Amino acid sequence: MEVHASRDRQRHDENRRAMYLSLVVGVLMLVGKVGAYAITGSAAILSDAAESVIHVAAVAFATFSLALSVKPADQRFRYGYERIAFFSAGFEGAMIVIAAIAIIWAAADKWLHGLTLERLGLGTLIVALAAGLNAALGFYLIRTGRRSNSIILEANGRHVLTDSWTSVGVVGGLLLVLWTGWKPFDPILAIIVALNILWSGGHLIARSVVGLMDFSDPAIASELEPRLRELARDVDVAYHNVRFRHTGHRVIVELHLLFPYDMPVGEAHRRATVVEERLPSVLPYDTEVITHLEAQEDHEQVHRATSH
Repeated sequence: MEVHASRDRQRHDENRRAMYLSLVVGVLMLVGKVGAYAITGSAAILSDAAESVIHVAAVAFATFSLALSVKPADQRFRYGYERIAFFSAGFEGAMIVIAAIAIIWAAADKWLHGLTLERLGLGTLIVALAAGLNAALGFYLIRTGRRSNSIILEANGRHVLTDSWTSVGVVGGLLLVLWTGWKPFDPILAIIVALNILWSGGHLIARSVVGLMDFSDPAIASELEPRLRELARDVDVAYHNVRFRHTGHRVIVELHLLFPYDMPVGEAHRRATVVEERLPSVLPYDTEVITHLEAQEDHEQVHRATSH
């Protein structure tokens, strides 16, 4: 137990450092992009800056959610606060969608009211540097989130990568303007990028919804089922009615264990405890196991009788 607690603390510290890094970089990117827009007057850069405003707000909420998700269970929330992770992912996805709509609106408005572009070379360089930095940060956040099974950190990493792709599209549009002299490339690329990040935001919202609805992830099932079968053979116990759900940080597994009717309760409880303690140790994610003990001979009749 002490080893698990130490590992959890280490993961939380790593996640917290990663989130703070994301927040600091997000603020710096916002300042740089606003400066680039002030220099150039580019609709594409303005759209990129608008996305960064949303990103900073989303990261601030994700930082709060990460801190809350590791708060221990109490009298009000007896299962803990981990499911805030799905709210955080949904919020971040919604912010991405709002940013995309704002980008399309800003680009169309600039196009309709005339395009005035200046000092595009310097503005393009600033945005290109921002794209490179955000790409490195995004991959780092996603890798850290997957390693620690943190949907909050992974969602934030995907948002950072979205910001990076936005910047790449902006750079492409500005280079086309510099190369051809045709200014409408600027808002056209901004709108294309916005449509792409709409998809990314929708994906995060969908992931939030399935998490809150306790979706049974086939990837988790493929890891859980063979290990549970092997463990049941080792402990000499039968089982049924396996259910599991992801809380955003760990997996909670519930199952019914079947024992001979004449087996002493103490022995049945001992074997159930072995299952509860050993199953998490053979799974690649943090797991809590909850068991329910039943008599093997008449458990179906008992269920039918109590259901009427």
